[in-house]
Amino acid sequence: MSYSIEEIKQGIKLHCIDTNKFKTNLMAVFITLPLNREKITFDTVIPAVLKRGTANLNTQEEISKKLEDMYGASFDCGIEKIGDNHVIKFYLESLNDNFIPENSKQKIAKDSIDLLLDIILNPFTENNKFKDEYVEAEKNNIKRLIESKIDNKDQYALNRCIEEMYKDKPYGLYKYGYVEDLDKINSENLYKYYDELINTSKIDIFISGELNNKEILEIVKNNDNIKKLKERTPKYIVNNEQTENKEEIQEKEIEEKMDVAQGKLVIGLDVEINDHNSKFPVSIYNVILRRKCDVKTISKCT
Repeated sequence: MSYSIEEIKQGIKLHCIDTNKFKTNLMAVFITLPLNREKITFDTVIPAVLKRGTANLNTQEEISKKLEDMYGASFDCGIEKIGDNHVIKFYLESLNDNFIPENSKQKIAKDSIDLLLDIILNPFTENNKFKDEYVEAEKNNIKRLIESKIDNKDQYALNRCIEEMYKDKPYGLYKYGYVEDLDKINSENLYKYYDELINTSKIDIFISGELNNKEILEIVKNNDNIKKLKERTPKYIVNNEQTENKEEIQEKEIEEKMDVAQGKLVIGLDVEINDHNSKFPVSIYNVILRRKCDVKTISKCT
């Protein structure tokens, strides 16, 4: 297995992982930006709207047909909170070219890269904005998602612990945003924010599989959507960047009463780590605690 990194443009990197362990290739694009209370809900709506259609494939049905034509390739997207960063994620998994019929002229790797980048960088728009129908539908979906967080009591208790431990700090924000902010989002201001985000944020493209790295690099560099992107000096929080001055505080106990058959206990421990490598023993410590008893340790290392 080999791993290589190439800078396509300033702020945009291609990561190639060449391995013959799998019959499929995985393409992933991560867009990283700092957590921000005013924009966190916008970040959540964007991938949901982008998956609805591209300028070339206007609907989800057309995208699904294209995936089926690529020997049943699969696509997914979502959002994650990693430290003080918000990461918008897109994935496409498809059959490796070595396993398609010999008489086929189709190049699945290139088609997969082109389709994934088309979904992210060439969205379906009307009058220089996202389609109203798509935006409203996805806002309703996200509203239901946020409101349903209380249904999973384990995850709800963990989220509440994080909110209390990091109140008024970026890491304390709920990764899917807030219902009250959805009313502020419309097809016009969402597209304006997307255009700014896509041209200023850190972008990492990961491609894993049995690959010709030089060929993959040329495919990505020559992609029309990549060519349109501007170079940027992205703002994001690097792994070992000190984002706050930690102070000693007294233990705090938060209790919420609900009509449930089983209570949930979450214990959060905030660890200050100046040595980046020390986060690995902390992670092992966390796993040991979870195995020995039903206690979760929250470790946000800065």
